[in-house]
Amino acid sequence: MAPLVRIGTRRSKLALTQSGMMQRAIGRALGVADADLAEAVPLVEIVTTGDRVQDRRLMEIGGKALFTKEIEEALLEGRVDVAVHSMKDVPAEPPPGLCIAAVPPREDPRDAFVSDAFASFADLPAGARLGTASLRRQAQALALRPDLTIEMLRGNVDTRLRKLADGEFDAILLAAAGLNRLGFEGVIRERLSLDDFLPAPGQGALALQTRADDRGAPWVAALDDPATALAVAAERGAMTALEGSCRTAIGAHAEIAAGRLRLTTEMLAPDGSVRWRRAGEIGDVEAADATAQARALGLRLGAEVRAAAGEPEGAP
Repeated sequence: MAPLVRIGTRRSKLALTQSGMMQRAIGRALGVADADLAEAVPLVEIVTTGDRVQDRRLMEIGGKALFTKEIEEALLEGRVDVAVHSMKDVPAEPPPGLCIAAVPPREDPRDAFVSDAFASFADLPAGARLGTASLRRQAQALALRPDLTIEMLRGNVDTRLRKLADGEFDAILLAAAGLNRLGFEGVIRERLSLDDFLPAPGQGALALQTRADDRGAPWVAALDDPATALAVAAERGAMTALEGSCRTAIGAHAEIAAGRLRLTTEMLAPDGSVRWRRAGEIGDVEAADATAQARALGLRLGAEVRAAAGEPEGAP
């Protein structure tokens, strides 16, 4: 059987787990029998620069695009037909010719506190070693607990958990969504509040990226969750307005309730010493232009945060 849809994916355990979920969903949408899935909807593993370089923060080596660049090249060259990304790894602007064609239902967007010795973030003693590679998590942790020692933690989920078990850290922070998808929810000691630890834009969501010409394919539409897509549009609008800075941390999260979407976004100094936050909402999530409204809300709130921080548009 010739492949119907080839899925480009990173090689990490989490990426393969997420891509496997989408492989099964695409197979169902195409009416492919389970026995034919690997042949009809194959996973094409691609090693990205972000996977190869494990000893430095992403912002030091080119940003989160390093997790998507090689897969996007495969899409543009026709070697794969769809890429499955963690939404928080996808840069604000796609390369010409590509688009985010579908956003499946979201997992838990919160950050997870993981520790062998302490039951919660608040229980950490003064000077405790907290592992994270995220500038956002670092800033948010220090905003609450400036006494903590933040240490760089890169690697896949298994590697990070092993380093914790080996005693390199007193606790680590990870995305709850990844732990849930891998079946590791049992290691979570505390799911951190969305207020204290406002997530990265798109955290917990997946992005199905295709060539622009494939945007309207029936199997693509079958995988899209309109509510998640709308929330992510708002969050990514804020990210677009805030992403210009390499010396600040950003968070954004949108929730839909009673027919309204409420977005909160913030920027923090890396040491957590100052925090700028704005929130707003759109009134009708069923409106024909709701996606445009959500993105515009994100752009506006992000611009307000930048202005409050005294940081001009396009600042490096």
